[in-house]
Amino acid sequence: MPVDNYEDDSDNKDDAGSAGPNRKFSDFDCPGCSANNPVGDSFGDGDELTCHYCGSNFAVKVTDEGRLKLKEM
Repeated sequence: MPVDNYEDDSDNKDDAGSAGPNRKFSDFDCPGCSANNPVGDSFGDGDELTCHYCGSNFAVKVTDEGRLKLKEM
C-alpha cells in the first residue's frame, strides 16, 4: 500500500520524531513518473534518492512540519 508522504501517516504517530525535519521515510512517490519506490533504509532531510523506474535523481528536503519535498537534480 503506498504511503502518502505529504501527510502525517496515522501508523507513524507513535514513532518518536515522526514530525519535523528529523522525520524519516521508508518510501516515496516519484514526481516524474508517479511510481512508488520503497527504500530499504529510511531516508530523510539532506539525502539523495534515485527513482528505481525512470532513473531521475532527487534531493530530499523535510519541512518543519515533517512533509517530504523532492527536488530534481
